[in-house]
Amino acid sequence: MSYVSSNRKPLLSRKATNDGHAEKSPYFDGWKAYDKDPFHPTQNPSGVIQMGLAEHQLCFDLVQEWLVSNPEASICTKKGVDKFRDIALFQDYHGLPAFRNAVAKFMGRVRGDKVKFDPDRIVMSGGATGAHEMITFCLADPGDAFLVPTPYYAGFDRDLCWRTEARLLPVVCHSSNNFKVTRKALEEAYAKAVEANISVKGLLLTNPSNPLGTILDRDTLREAMSFINEKNIHLICDEIYAATVFRQPDFISIAEIIEEDQEYNRNLVHIIYSLSKDMGFPGFRVGIVYSYNDAVVECGRKMSSFGLVSSQTQYLIASMLSDDQFIGKFLLESAGRLATRHTDFTDGLRQAGIKCLNGNAGLFLWMDLRGLLMDSTVEAEMALWQVIINDVKLNVSPGSSFHCSEPGWFRVCIANMNEETTKVALERIREFVLRNGNKPNRKEKCWQSDLRLRLSFRRMDEVLRSPCIMSPHSPIPQSPLVRTRT
Repeated sequence: MSYVSSNRKPLLSRKATNDGHAEKSPYFDGWKAYDKDPFHPTQNPSGVIQMGLAEHQLCFDLVQEWLVSNPEASICTKKGVDKFRDIALFQDYHGLPAFRNAVAKFMGRVRGDKVKFDPDRIVMSGGATGAHEMITFCLADPGDAFLVPTPYYAGFDRDLCWRTEARLLPVVCHSSNNFKVTRKALEEAYAKAVEANISVKGLLLTNPSNPLGTILDRDTLREAMSFINEKNIHLICDEIYAATVFRQPDFISIAEIIEEDQEYNRNLVHIIYSLSKDMGFPGFRVGIVYSYNDAVVECGRKMSSFGLVSSQTQYLIASMLSDDQFIGKFLLESAGRLATRHTDFTDGLRQAGIKCLNGNAGLFLWMDLRGLLMDSTVEAEMALWQVIINDVKLNVSPGSSFHCSEPGWFRVCIANMNEETTKVALERIREFVLRNGNKPNRKEKCWQSDLRLRLSFRRMDEVLRSPCIMSPHSPIPQSPLVRTRT
């Protein structure tokens, strides 16, 4: 495809031709490897198993049962077709009142009914991706920055930076304290930004964490509120995994924290939510911005016209989330099934001598393969990842794609497959570790000399220059992590 005309003038915009989408990352490369050779138990049993997609597929039977029992919830059934005309016609940007009321009620229930949410503060968007971009457009100008604790979701570089031209500055966290977000780390990241003359507009927290599968405790959330109030910057809390907590301690929302102290400036607090993870509906593209700032709500409503949730989806979701008995059963069963899958998988890894970060939430594990690295470098992590995806045929995501400061960690999604596929994945891991994990000298591991894909120098150079895997310790002005995405 030609991007330059015969007279050398660009045919397309900078947005269309730059790498700001962050797609050149092992995170997305793993998906491509799966798409080319997808596992199937009978048709392609040696294919790649998809463990890089955080989907909740463990409770679809409950949803299907509800749909069969409630045909009137869909305008495409005999019992619901009478509502077709009303729903198909134009709806304003506020969303259907029944939808906003149901979502507000569901958000409260997921958080233990400890806080209530105002339906009039709910702003719709096309999934959490659209919600993150919307809040960024509302809060930041091109070149402004947000602090983000590492490791963080690989898609944030796209969601918050590509079209907005905002920046993400890493708040470096370490495994020595289970990647806890500390005030010291926040202050250091902020000081570096000030020194580099970068305008910091806010702090982005993911709670529960993707990719760690852990939750932020009350003290950490209070410290974050104290920090943003002192700096007079915004706090964006991504809480899209709130209902995936499957064991103690309980999830604590930032909404609960600001209720405890009236001195906190609520105008600085914004929550991102969706139904993609908690309910397992990523295809419905239900994203929510819940802001305590009136101006943000007003601006977000105007922007939502570029990514509204379809009125048909709103109608169905409103009916489903309003069914208290179903929601209670779903949340209880979901937590139980996630707990079982987590226990089964971590036990299987433990038998193979592999440890994971101790998590209690999310649809994934943060797997520790540092012991299998030839060296403690990004290069060694990438070499190991290439073997896992090309030889072991598992699409797991390397920690460097999540900007982890320590090589050797991998995110493994465990809720997007059935039990039989899970067993196959665990068996492949065990066989790989048995073949390669018991060598006394890590530098003599046989996979090192048997790399079938034989990383070329050119490919490795591309890997090292990818903005998704550069070290968070890089100086801010030069680091691709914080460069404006243009």
